[in-house]
Amino acid sequence: MKTLLNIIWLVFGGLWLALGYFLAGVICCLLIVTIPWGIASFRIAAYTLWPFGRMVVDKPGGTGVFTLLGNVIWLLVAGIWIAIGHVVTAIAMAITIIGIPLAVANLKLIPVSLMPLGKQIVPTSTPFVASYR
Repeated sequence: MKTLLNIIWLVFGGLWLALGYFLAGVICCLLIVTIPWGIASFRIAAYTLWPFGRMVVDKPGGTGVFTLLGNVIWLLVAGIWIAIGHVVTAIAMAITIIGIPLAVANLKLIPVSLMPLGKQIVPTSTPFVASYR
């Protein structure tokens, strides 16, 4: 079922969202100072391509002052706009019954798009996921 949902997701929006994150990652990596945000954008792009069966958790020991400061800068520069895009896309996807799980997946991307630094993407079948929360 996860594979079917991922294929539908990829066709109806996931590819375009992932390309947007990938482009943002390339731009961030070209500007040397913003490489951490570029790496986070690439991580989110990979997650956006195939979101079902995976989840975002906090990295163990990944919450420091620099992570917080970087997330605040990201939130002010790009995070709010990306989150608004996810909400609008989720509303459009939720119009149909088949689109409701896709809309939920889109809403699941909002926290990581707002605060991408200090996050890790793990499979949901990982037995020790609860210890990272």
